[in-house]
Amino acid sequence: MTLAIRVLIGLLAGFLLGVALTGSSSPAVTAAIGILTPVGTIFVNLIRMTVVPLVVSMLVASVGATAATRGLGRTGTRALLIAIGLLTAAAVVSVLVSVPLFARISIDQSAALALQGPATSAPGASVPSGSPTLATWLIDLVPVNIVKAAADGAMLPLIFFAIVFGLALAQVEGTKRDAVLRVVEGVAETMQRVVVGILSLAPIGVFALAVPLASRMGWSAAGAVVAYVALVVVLTIGAVAVLLYPLGILAGSMSPAAFVSYCAPGQAIAFAARSSLAAIPAIVESAERAGLPARACRVVLPLAAVAFHFGTAVAQTVGVVFLARLFGVTLTATQLASVVFTVVLTSFAVPGIPGGSIIAMVPALTVANVPLDGLGILLAVDTIPDMFRTAANVTGAMTLTAILSGQPWKVDAGSTQ
Repeated sequence: MTLAIRVLIGLLAGFLLGVALTGSSSPAVTAAIGILTPVGTIFVNLIRMTVVPLVVSMLVASVGATAATRGLGRTGTRALLIAIGLLTAAAVVSVLVSVPLFARISIDQSAALALQGPATSAPGASVPSGSPTLATWLIDLVPVNIVKAAADGAMLPLIFFAIVFGLALAQVEGTKRDAVLRVVEGVAETMQRVVVGILSLAPIGVFALAVPLASRMGWSAAGAVVAYVALVVVLTIGAVAVLLYPLGILAGSMSPAAFVSYCAPGQAIAFAARSSLAAIPAIVESAERAGLPARACRVVLPLAAVAFHFGTAVAQTVGVVFLARLFGVTLTATQLASVVFTVVLTSFAVPGIPGGSIIAMVPALTVANVPLDGLGILLAVDTIPDMFRTAANVTGAMTLTAILSGQPWKVDAGSTQ
C-alpha cells in the first residue's frame, strides 16, 4: 500500500471519527482529543523544523550554481525573466479567483475561531491586528539579524538573504565556490531525506490533525476540503490552457496541433508518475522530434523541468487562501502580495519528493500569518492535485523551452551562450 493511500485512509478515518465525536462532552472523548491534539502539533512542528534549512540551502545551491554557470548567458536570463513572469501571473490569477470563491463556502465561524485560537499560539502564527504598510513590508524584507530572522521563522528575510548569498557566492573563485556549494547541496539533500522520514509518519499525523478538526467543524470541513481539491484542479487546468498553450503556440512558432503533440507524452508520464524528473527523457525526445535547437533540448529543457514549477504557483496560492478561510484568517492586500512574492521565489526550491510542494508552502503560510495545522490535511488529499500540478510543471518547462527556441527568444544551437 502506497504512502498516499495510507495518508488518505488516515484522513478519512480521522474525519469520520471527528464527526462522530462532534458535540460530545464525554470525559473519554475529551481525553482522546487531548491526546491526539499534541500528536498532530508535534507532526506539524516536525515539518516546520525542516523548512528553514531546507528552503535556504536549496535556494543558495540553485542560485549559486545557476548564476555561476556562464554557459547559458542571455538565454538563461531570458528564461528566468519569463519564468518569473509566468509564475507571478499564475499566482495572481489564483488569488483573484480563489479568494471570492472560498468566501462563498459556508464555514462555522465559531468553529473556525476554535481552530484559530490554539493554532495561532505558536510563534510566528499569530494574526497581526493591523495591516503593514508597503514601506514597512520593504524594510522588513531586509533582515537586520539573519539568525534572529531564522529563530523567528521570518521567511521573506531568509529568502532575500539566501538569494543575495547565492548571487555573491557565484562571484567567488571557482574552487572555494565549489566547496561551499558541495556543503550547501549536502545540507539540502540531507534535509530532503529528513522530510521523507517525517512524511512516512504522515498517516498518524494526519489522523491526529483530522480528528480535532472534524470534531470542531463537522461536515463543513470535509466540504471545504472537497472544494479546495476541485478548485486546485480547475485552476491548474485553466492556467495551462489560458497562459501556457497560447504562449507556446504563438511565441514558440508552433501550430496548435504541433504544440499539443509536443507536450502530450511528457504530460502523460508526469500525470501518471507524479514526477517531473521521470518525464525528462520523454520531453527531451519530444523537443528533438519537434526540431528544437540542441541547446534547448539538452540544457534549457532539463533545467526548466527541475527548477520551473508552474503548477506549484497555482496550488500553493490556492492552498494558502483555503487554509486562511478554514481557520477564519482574513488576508489583507499586503499579505496576499507577500504570498504571491513568496510563492514565486520558493517555487524554485520545491524539493523533488512526493508532497514537496506542500512542505514548501510553509513560508507562504508564515508570511500570511496562517496557522500551519492544516498542512496535514493538504498532504492527505494531495494525490489528485499533485497529478495535475506535476503535469502543469512539465507543460511549463516545455512551454518555456519552446518560447526560448522561437522568435524573438532565439536559442543559438551552435553558440555557448
